[in-house]
Amino acid sequence: MQDFGTRTEPHRRELLVHCYRMLGSVHEAEDLVQDTLVRAWKAWAGYDPARASVRTWLYRIATNACLTTLEGRARRPLPSGLGRPSEDPDAPLTPSFEIPWLQPFPDARLDDPGHRLARRGTLRLALLAAMQTLPPKQRAVLILRDVLEFSAAEVAGFLDTTPAAVNSALQRARAGLGGLSADDVAEPDDTAVAAVLDRYVRAFEHADVAGLVGLLTEDAVLEMPPVPLWYRGRAGYGGFMTRLFVMRGPDWRMTRVAANGRPALVAYCRDKTGVHRLHTLQVITVRGGRVAHNVVFADPAVLALFDLPPVL
Repeated sequence: MQDFGTRTEPHRRELLVHCYRMLGSVHEAEDLVQDTLVRAWKAWAGYDPARASVRTWLYRIATNACLTTLEGRARRPLPSGLGRPSEDPDAPLTPSFEIPWLQPFPDARLDDPGHRLARRGTLRLALLAAMQTLPPKQRAVLILRDVLEFSAAEVAGFLDTTPAAVNSALQRARAGLGGLSADDVAEPDDTAVAAVLDRYVRAFEHADVAGLVGLLTEDAVLEMPPVPLWYRGRAGYGGFMTRLFVMRGPDWRMTRVAANGRPALVAYCRDKTGVHRLHTLQVITVRGGRVAHNVVFADPAVLALFDLPPVL
């Protein structure tokens, strides 16, 4: 048993990221990693190092555990994947907890200062949301081949199929991403991103809608799971921000975290007692020196993943 733990434990975190990419849920990914290690422990006596490395063997077990879990399951979307953007800044903010929303991934769980596991933007939410639209086997092939760089022969062994079938599935998966790619994204300049986020924080903390709108791309997207509502463009984004500050007041504080391999912001709103209470996690995408996408998470179960203090 000691040999099993020594050989398998170094792969736990990357298996967590793999299962998260497949499932879109940190909670489910944690359960699947545990299930993978239990299955591996039960099969350890039959493991043959001449046939596969421990890492490859564990990935095969984890991938098939994920595929079993995904049988008959609905995909995990973001609001922008469910319909057209809203044009009403005063639309009801009714959460839909029955929808299995895509969750963000806390970078603190990577224990990976060099972001090896999130390299080339492969954990970004837009890509993961697009992957969710793929059939599970195509999703698995895309992740194993384009992200993890297993060979077609290795992936065929994982899925009990042929290399030709793997290559065919990979072509269909790439076509199904709608222009997104798992490996063609240049990493943004961290200094430039930090400067944009500094300006965003200053504007947000002072309820400066004009300042926020001035930082946006023309087609900026704002979405807020578990509310199935989203906005596109500066007018929609600005209109909703105006509503937010009227509803919640103008006194805010923001702190920094990291999610899905990139910086993220945590908003705290001042309540009637003068205390700043946890409000939302905002996973922001910066493109060309402007904010292009903001996914705002308010679900307490999601916020709990980041171990955020409830008050400042």
